[in-house]
Amino acid sequence: MMIQHPAFAVEPWAVREHTLHLDVLAQTESVFALSNGHIGLRGNLDEGEPHGQPGTYLNSVYELRPLPYAEAGYGYPESGQTVVNVTNGKLIRLMVDDEPFDVRYGTLHEHERVLDLRAGTLTRRAHWSSPTGTEVRVTSTRLVSFTHRAVAAIHYEVEPVGRPCGVVVQSELVANETVEYQTGDPRAAAVLESPLVLEENMPAKEGVAIMVHSTRVSRLRVAAAMCHDIDGPEGTRVDADGAHDVSRVTIATRLKPGQKLRLVKFFSYGWSAKRSRPAMHDQVVAALAAARLGGWEGLLAEQRRFLEEFWAGADVELDGDPEVQQAVRFGLFHLVQASARLENRPIPGKGLTGSGYDGHAFWDTEMFVLPVLTYTYPRAAADALAWRQSILPKAQERATQLGFSGAAFPWRTINGEECSGYWPAGTAAFHINADIADAVVRYVDATKDTSFERSTGLPLLAATARLWCALGHHDAQGRYRIDGVTGPDEYSAVADDNVYTNLMAEQNLREAAEAASRHFELAQRLGITLDEIATWRDAAASMYVPYDERLGVHCQSEGFTRHATWDFEGTRPEQYPLLLHFPYFDLYRKQVVKQADLVLALHLRGGAFTPEEKLRDFAYYEAITVRDSSLSACTQAVMAAEVGALDLAHAYLGEAALMDLADLEHNTMDGVHMASLAGAWIALVCGFGGMRAGGGHICFAPKLPPGITRLAFRLRYRGRLLRVGVTPASTTYRLLSGPPMTLTHHGHRFSIDGRPVTHPTVKVSPPKVSIRQPPGREPAPRQIP
Repeated sequence: MMIQHPAFAVEPWAVREHTLHLDVLAQTESVFALSNGHIGLRGNLDEGEPHGQPGTYLNSVYELRPLPYAEAGYGYPESGQTVVNVTNGKLIRLMVDDEPFDVRYGTLHEHERVLDLRAGTLTRRAHWSSPTGTEVRVTSTRLVSFTHRAVAAIHYEVEPVGRPCGVVVQSELVANETVEYQTGDPRAAAVLESPLVLEENMPAKEGVAIMVHSTRVSRLRVAAAMCHDIDGPEGTRVDADGAHDVSRVTIATRLKPGQKLRLVKFFSYGWSAKRSRPAMHDQVVAALAAARLGGWEGLLAEQRRFLEEFWAGADVELDGDPEVQQAVRFGLFHLVQASARLENRPIPGKGLTGSGYDGHAFWDTEMFVLPVLTYTYPRAAADALAWRQSILPKAQERATQLGFSGAAFPWRTINGEECSGYWPAGTAAFHINADIADAVVRYVDATKDTSFERSTGLPLLAATARLWCALGHHDAQGRYRIDGVTGPDEYSAVADDNVYTNLMAEQNLREAAEAASRHFELAQRLGITLDEIATWRDAAASMYVPYDERLGVHCQSEGFTRHATWDFEGTRPEQYPLLLHFPYFDLYRKQVVKQADLVLALHLRGGAFTPEEKLRDFAYYEAITVRDSSLSACTQAVMAAEVGALDLAHAYLGEAALMDLADLEHNTMDGVHMASLAGAWIALVCGFGGMRAGGGHICFAPKLPPGITRLAFRLRYRGRLLRVGVTPASTTYRLLSGPPMTLTHHGHRFSIDGRPVTHPTVKVSPPKVSIRQPPGREPAPRQIP
């Protein structure tokens, strides 16, 4: 896989585009998207056109659509859910001497966009001449507030260059935008035609424009409002009008050289399945009033303070690879954008940056995103898991429908109901239950939040454990087996005893038993008995893990290593990803792995394998893993680092980190890859930092590849803020805040208080076995400038 050179300037704290490239506009709209977990604004140009894919999203606002089947089957989901492009408040159109400001016409002398990772803003600067020769400079700065959940704002400024000109600015709210973007890629979203039905359009006669819509089928009510602070020369005229799906404020003035028209646009959003139209109307008006108290400067200051606190506990510093330094901060920024104001809502696979995967949430959240948030911004992890608890009744209903006890969480969803129309890759992927349990265990361990464990953790652990007892059985040899499930590798489906699933289920059962024993009075209120706890312990203790004695490796699932190997030599480069060029039936019958599966088990359940087994397993599965999923590279980076293949780990780190900045899978246009963005942190902290945590203790096994000369990262654990600094020679641990704690460095336990502690960085020997990838699927080596 060749990594493209990013189209962005390489800077440590910003993503900067010096020239506007219309052929990659959809990609940059995703990269420059702003969000706070409630509101998501794609990085569309202020004037709305040209665009790749217009997008304004509210977390969990969706429309229902029928799922067609060639043949109906019992238990098939009846409806799909697709994220809705709601009312667009980003629009600010500009007329210059009767010519529309449109970058496709006239002359664009300069154009720059900057995503500032410390300010939390997107700034755009343009110098343009109209077709008739009138020149203007346009500057806009956009933010979605982290401190005001319902509010976004734009500071917009126009100034003439060289001669006076007439300027008309039209600030708009527009619903049911025409979406021309379509693709045959199944990972993209369904196209919804006019999903919003108008209930109210009140133009800004009294200063605030309000629009209220509802979705046609899902019956969700969406409200949007806008107001403006306007600063222009004497004689500036302001009008307001609106009809149907458009509300508009028009500002007209004449500018002389040296004069500017300044506009601050505040806009707010709310949605509800229950509140009335008047209530929604009042809600968005109140949100605007609260935001305007401090004005634009107040919003900017609050945004920066929020991010200063975030970076104080999350920053990663890297010397030797400036592209990855930029990318890991870009990834962390998008993670906090996706989660800052969740408040019991999900984190979709694309966040709120695009409509890819229909806006659905997957297991990606629990296994890739939440591990990062747990150690950097734990409040968001708790919010995401509280959302899982809120959909627990639907998961229990789904389990009942399938004939099981406990809960069967959906493979992909927005509202909590399963909406995967392909059951082998959806319903059968029951490992999502254990993934949720793993996230619960990790959060409780990292925060020691016993209140959360009682209110949210135990109900989730118990419901998921009950499913494994319904799915599994003891065989004649007393081994506990789980048949007919799909693991993380979507090129293998409905297999028996998937190792990842079995080991994660084992942990789920064991931790559910421990939590129920700690809080037995509460457990009894959930219907948990001592006999049920004993059943969970017994199943965990006898969990079967398939192993191929002939090859000396673990089987991804029972019998997997007996399958024919995929014809990698005969597969052309353009035939990847395989899912777009070959039938699943053929993929399911061969040894070919879409994404880390057994190798993910090596990382997350490392204690179940010896070091020798890890090396043999990693080498075996490297040779058949094609990485047709963005979820794979970070896990392969972690395990490559653990077995000593440091250059290979560095290559995989680059692939995970640059997934969106370099558009490696050519689908960043649909939104950024939240899990891969998280994967850059995972590869650095868990891979080169060797961080593993559990049982109230953190262990580190730091090591660096030749291309990285220094790595430093911060993380939060049980009320402490810890900084770890790694160089090829030594590793220094600093406790920045919190009480003393005990750590482990390459197996050596030591205590740390307010004074830094330094240990030698252990030199790692390269692996003694050959590690290779399928032909043509090698990660591009890092080429450090």
